[in-house]
Amino acid sequence: MSEVIVGIDLGTTNSEIAVLKDNKVTVIEDERRKILPSFVGMSEKDEILVGEPAKNQYVLYPERTVKSIKRKMGEEAKVKMAEQSYTPQEISAMILKHLKGIAEAYLGEPVQKAVITVPAYFSDAQRQATREAGEIAGLEVVRMINEPTAAALSYEAEQKAHKRILVYDLGGGTFDVSIVGIEDDVVEVLASHGNNQLGGDDFDQKIVDHIVKHLQEKSEIDLQQSRKAMARINRVAEIAKQKLSDEPYVMIEEEYLEEQEGTPIHLSLELDRHDYEEMIMDYIDETLEAVHIAFKGANLVTADIDEILLVGGSTRTPLVSRRLKEEFHLQPRTEVDPDLCVAAGAAIQAAMIGGHDVSKSTVLVDVTPYTYGTSAVGELNGEFYPYMYVPIIHKNSSLPLTKTEVFYTMVDNQEKVEVRIFQGEEQDALNNIQIGEFLVEGLSEATQGNPILIKLELDLDGILHVSAIEKITNLQKSITIDNAISRFEKGEMETAKERIKEIFGEDRKIIDIDQNTETHHAVVQARALVEKAERMLDNASSEDREDMVNVIELINDTIAKEDFTALKEPIEQLSDILYYLES
Repeated sequence: MSEVIVGIDLGTTNSEIAVLKDNKVTVIEDERRKILPSFVGMSEKDEILVGEPAKNQYVLYPERTVKSIKRKMGEEAKVKMAEQSYTPQEISAMILKHLKGIAEAYLGEPVQKAVITVPAYFSDAQRQATREAGEIAGLEVVRMINEPTAAALSYEAEQKAHKRILVYDLGGGTFDVSIVGIEDDVVEVLASHGNNQLGGDDFDQKIVDHIVKHLQEKSEIDLQQSRKAMARINRVAEIAKQKLSDEPYVMIEEEYLEEQEGTPIHLSLELDRHDYEEMIMDYIDETLEAVHIAFKGANLVTADIDEILLVGGSTRTPLVSRRLKEEFHLQPRTEVDPDLCVAAGAAIQAAMIGGHDVSKSTVLVDVTPYTYGTSAVGELNGEFYPYMYVPIIHKNSSLPLTKTEVFYTMVDNQEKVEVRIFQGEEQDALNNIQIGEFLVEGLSEATQGNPILIKLELDLDGILHVSAIEKITNLQKSITIDNAISRFEKGEMETAKERIKEIFGEDRKIIDIDQNTETHHAVVQARALVEKAERMLDNASSEDREDMVNVIELINDTIAKEDFTALKEPIEQLSDILYYLES
């Protein structure tokens, strides 16, 4: 029996949700848009805004709006929205909650499980924060897959081939590159590299800096202290960036940004594509350096690549395709939508996990973008050093995997050992990122050289499990390093869930699927039918239109009165009308 599992691309700038239905991947529309801006806001009436309404509000009320929250995932810092503080997980949960609702309205049934994509270079902390956001939103995250991997999966679904492809993923806030091998029914990631703080937002900032400098020179005014003015400048900078993908010149204009001694300050500035490309050239060079690091990790050379796949909206910048073509003598493929292919790939993976008969089922082999290990006393630069890095799991190893190394006590009757786990490549462990530590106490009375086994297990989601075992007694201590920062405690998680439910104005007896699935299903089905009927009104005959309007009003009134047992009959009536119109 198959089950519904959706695929979600939770992006820095935009997010999408997709599902495999009737053996076809559909990116679900919200208000006729497949792309949901990753903006969250609180209106002046304290109503939650997600997507386009929040993005529109940002210009007027930036203090009531949050954008690009993905860049803060995995951090302890909170963000302010309408004088309230929220964790990055909570803000992301609001986006996920909205996407969940979109899918439920489309499918006419509850959605409880999801595959969520993350940048290949996301750390343990960032991955766990994403999982927590899903849980707060009421979703069981059954799998996290890397964004370039998801893109390659959607690409592979279109064709069968024996190829090596370069997946160049430049989004709003992150950059990833993966070398992917496609062999029959296997999509295997050979190597990944990237930068979690590089993307289209940085391109926008270059234009913003250019505008601010222009205004300072022209009017001798610094607008950087005005949040509203900067929000408007950010908006026109993003629009200018997008236009420059298709046009050689763009006029950047915005009236009445500020007032100076009673005189309004207007913005009118022409920017040409050449100057813009000069601004972002260093960023593109940085991405190409990452590409070559990935090639080295895969033990390949540029001539080994058959095709280049572009992922992420920022790859629409012409400079990206041009530099890649110069570097690899290949024209990047453009027929796969760079904004939607990640969500589509997530939906394909979700369908496989859900037991659907995917016509072109694929085995997915992903890799870890990081090296993990511990520290030990050893020789570094010709001297004994207590924090020499000992890698145990190496970068670009296939997931899942388990690796064990043996270490030894240093003195007789040593009672305890401290295990510190690091992420990085440096020989000096202290130059890497420490992501966890624990103490193994109560060791047996043994002579120096008592063997201690350190076992690292990295699962399909990139979550690390660490065990230390005394070999002669099997004494064991273990931890799960799923966050380099303090995790949400159980109570905090429940508080966050209730807070999000309250913000969305949910009546728990209606919406809480665990408490009343049947009622929830009826309400969701009714709303989905109403939405579908409203779209068909214009094409219906006057008689059918009148019948549809009457039934729609009856359904809306029934939901408003919370008389859910009375929904069955009007739902059947409207279903019959729509069936007749579609046949």
